[in-house]
Amino acid sequence: MLEHSPSRPSPVTPAPRYPGWVTEVVAPLSAFIDEAKDPRALFGDLREIGEGESGSVYAARVLAPAGRERSDADATEAEFVAIKNVPLVPNGSPKLVDLQRELSLMRGVRHENVLTMDEVFVDIVEDGLWIKMELMERSLADMLLLIDEGIVIEEKPIALFASDVLHGLSYLQKLGIAHRDLRSDNLLVNSAGVAKIVDFSAAVQVLKDEPSRTDTAGIIYWQAPEVRTPPYNALKVDVWSLGATVWEMAQAEPPFSDVQDPRLIPHRWPSLHQAEIYSRSFHDFLHLCSQPSSLRPDPDELLKTPFIRNASGRTAILKLLSECKAIENRASRRHSSGSNGTVSVL
Repeated sequence: MLEHSPSRPSPVTPAPRYPGWVTEVVAPLSAFIDEAKDPRALFGDLREIGEGESGSVYAARVLAPAGRERSDADATEAEFVAIKNVPLVPNGSPKLVDLQRELSLMRGVRHENVLTMDEVFVDIVEDGLWIKMELMERSLADMLLLIDEGIVIEEKPIALFASDVLHGLSYLQKLGIAHRDLRSDNLLVNSAGVAKIVDFSAAVQVLKDEPSRTDTAGIIYWQAPEVRTPPYNALKVDVWSLGATVWEMAQAEPPFSDVQDPRLIPHRWPSLHQAEIYSRSFHDFLHLCSQPSSLRPDPDELLKTPFIRNASGRTAILKLLSECKAIENRASRRHSSGSNGTVSVL
């Protein structure tokens, strides 16, 4: 009887699912990976739509099951998703450690206003993780960039965005989860006009009776002041950050963006430019969000404020999305005509 060679699997040591070093690198994520499926058989026509610290994000078409021919109806009703591609490297990466922590934190989290990672696959063709998520239209930050091009975000749509975020925060806080990096870049809007909280890489889960943290998190312009002088109540900081984002939507830039030294940032936001065009309820909402931590309302309390109760309908958000797309299409056509041999005469 021949002994098993170390390089050949036995029934006791079955063949690894992935070749070479990939198996070892993805082992810590095995509880989250769907090993039975090849992502390239599930998704096709990938088109890059964004890039983050851990990898690129693509819009992808969901492919018809193997053996089924694609009909004209399938072509017109094609389903699209977002795929985040995280490259794998032989020695692993701190990004994978962060990803494992985020996946563990968000396991079982499901809410209309929270964007989660639905499925994780390994792509053995280019050695990467494919993370499937809902395909979103754009971030609030993207909308704000188009204000100079004519986009106007009025008070009542701002209130609806804030309402969506508050519903998401209310749900998360009941689970003891603090996002800690809430800002316009991390609030995405889907094709139905619903805003969702994304990117939980800085999030933590705390006990309700022990919510104190000492580690720094977030970007200074949206960061609650107590985070800079820890310890702080982690479950209170997201409301401040939402208030800063509401301020940003009104002013097209975050508060304190002109301050160079973080030590000089005060504990209250600057006055709004043209403050008189905003309602009393708008100013009251900002005031509540910027209260000291011990006095700051929780999301459920803020959902009852007049500012939130007077929010616009969803149609106003859909109109904003349509206007954003129209502006980008016009810019794309101008760029195309400018690159087709058209000569500008000065």
